[in-house]
Parts: sequence; structure tokens; C-alpha cells
Amino acid sequence: MTTGVGVPICVQCGTRSNPCRCKVVGPTMGFLAFAVAAAVEWPVGAVVYIFRHMKGRRIMAHPATVVYPSVCRAFPI
Repeated sequence: MTTGVGVPICVQCGTRSNPCRCKVVGPTMGFLAFAVAAAVEWPVGAVVYIFRHMKGRRIMAHPATVVYPSVCRAFPI
């Protein structure tokens, strides 16, 4: 029995972007890019939110609305 941190694997089935109708690489890379972007942008967005509410919300939403979808679409498998 081994203990350790596993790599997150995300699977998206039912897509029409490839013949197998399942994507593994795109969603997994999208999640990892989302986590990195969120670690940077959420604290910055929280500080900006104090002074400019809508701008802070847009900064904090950026990983979910822009980063994840664009990285996920970049990989067809």
C-alpha cells in the first residue's frame, strides 16, 4: 500500500470533438491551469474587490470563465 498525492484526472464524456466521445487530457490540463490561475487571481481579486466590487468579481471569475474553457478546448483528446 502506498500513500501519496495522486494526480487529478478529469474525464468528460459525451463530447463530439473526437471519435471516442471522451476527453481526458483537455479537462485535466484545464483543471490544473484553473488551479494555478485561481491561486494567483483570487487573492488579487479579493483585494481589488475592497475598492472596486465589479472589477474584483471579474478578476475572481476569470479562471472559471476564461482559463478553464480555453485550455480544455485546446486539447481535442
